[in-house]
Amino acid sequence: MDAAPATELFPHVRIVMGTVIGLGITRLLMTVAGIIQHPHRGKISTLHILWVASLLLELVLFWWWEFALHSIQVWSFGIVLFVLSYAITLFLMAALLSPDSVSEYKGYEDFFLKRRNWFFGLLAATFALDTIDTLIKGQAHWTRFDWSYFIQVPVGLVLCVLAWRSEDRRVHLGIVGLHITYQLFLIVRFFNIVS
Repeated sequence: MDAAPATELFPHVRIVMGTVIGLGITRLLMTVAGIIQHPHRGKISTLHILWVASLLLELVLFWWWEFALHSIQVWSFGIVLFVLSYAITLFLMAALLSPDSVSEYKGYEDFFLKRRNWFFGLLAATFALDTIDTLIKGQAHWTRFDWSYFIQVPVGLVLCVLAWRSEDRRVHLGIVGLHITYQLFLIVRFFNIVS
């Protein structure tokens, strides 16, 4: 069976991908709404709220930068599966920040720190997935980036390993602070306009 042309398949892939991303955004927003509605149900944490904000931004960025997939001329099932797997990875990160209940824990931060290996394992996976995603979009897309974009993979992986090993709140606040700062840098430097 031949691969489907982009004009036929891309809108369908974008809808399914957008649905998965939308579910992640919904989970995070429902958690924020729950915290606002019931502030004493679980101990609120600056660390947790910062990761929620960072991941909300990441989900919107993913949806935004995936528009560059429109330039792919021929789609295969492998590419579709890859894009959906990337979206699912981000959704799982959102689910880890949006527990159904924190009653077994001391609050959101305790839950996050006890589930940090899963969260940072998935975050580490996104660095590899992002590199593959950039390659899939073609040489012209790849060459628009410089060292400041590609440094995220080694630095991000080191920070994920550090986060796996540490329960120190200051370390985690530093990592989420760096992550948000870098996201804002990427928006200004590379993703303000998608072509």
